[in-house]
Amino acid sequence: MILVTGGAGFIGSNFVLDWLAHVGEPVVNLDALTYAGNLRNLEPLRHDTRHTFVRGDICDRMLIDRLLADHRPRAIVHLAAESHVDRSIQGPSAFIRTNIEGTFALLEAARAYWSRLPEHEQRLFRFHHVSTDEVYGSLDPDASPFTERHAYEPNSPYAASKAASDHLVRAWYHTYGLPVVTTNCSNNYGPLHFPEKLIPLMIVRALAGKPLPVYGDGLQVRDWLYVKDHCSAIREVLARGSAGETYNIGGRNEQTNIDIVRHICALLDELRPDPSGPYARLITHVADRPGHDRRYAIDAGKIERELGWRPTETFETGLRKTVQWYLANAEWVADVQSGAYRDWLAANYAGRGDHTA
Repeated sequence: MILVTGGAGFIGSNFVLDWLAHVGEPVVNLDALTYAGNLRNLEPLRHDTRHTFVRGDICDRMLIDRLLADHRPRAIVHLAAESHVDRSIQGPSAFIRTNIEGTFALLEAARAYWSRLPEHEQRLFRFHHVSTDEVYGSLDPDASPFTERHAYEPNSPYAASKAASDHLVRAWYHTYGLPVVTTNCSNNYGPLHFPEKLIPLMIVRALAGKPLPVYGDGLQVRDWLYVKDHCSAIREVLARGSAGETYNIGGRNEQTNIDIVRHICALLDELRPDPSGPYARLITHVADRPGHDRRYAIDAGKIERELGWRPTETFETGLRKTVQWYLANAEWVADVQSGAYRDWLAANYAGRGDHTA
């Protein structure tokens, strides 16, 4: 049995589905079901007795203690997080609460639980903390990609909250001996992605014939990782990663934001042509967001050398699969686009020179 936090979100639900398909070990799935958590992501597991869903908050220490006592997991995979930079700029308090206070509550509950385990179970236990490359800050165009030894230089409330949580995890290992592993991943994309992030946002808006808002000149660079490759990396680290270690997970797919949008437009032109003309006509440059990091890139050499993990998808194959999934799942998209999401979208892009309604 493993306990997964945030298992109804984008990466979390993909991980739970992947885990049960490849490992088969039962999962207790804890998620607060905020705007990005969606039980429809887990529909294939509706009748699967290996999956136990619990709606709850990772800051609820009594709930965490009870779940650990009742289910006795051999590992915790901590994916629950507030994760959108734009939302963190508008409302940072939720990021402090979930990413910092929530991680603290989990660590303390895990420490108490782990300390009572028999010695052989203590040795096997893992607390796997899933983090982001954004904790490292921004890279110059010609700089080497981030390694695990890169200094932390977070530039947004989101990145700062994740950096703080990484430091807590490290401290609980060095101070208390809690067997932790941390992974810092690059930008994920793929099925079940809530449509506020770049790739699903552009797919959904293009299909609706709405402007495709690109921040600034669109030349910000990100390293893109197909979500199912990320899931396989988490499995490898959980199985064979060394306690106290950090592993960077990247797709070796650096792309500018504007090229991403153009790729999406070209795929939609091929797969679902618009009688009104090429989708690229909808691209609209809008005012940049504050503190927008220019470039991220991950050096995944450590996980490749030590654990033999490598991504299986190229950016071209992964993006095609992603666009095809959104085309085939219009009902899912419509379901997650609640009034609250539309309100956030309008507020975020207001005053940037784009009308998103």
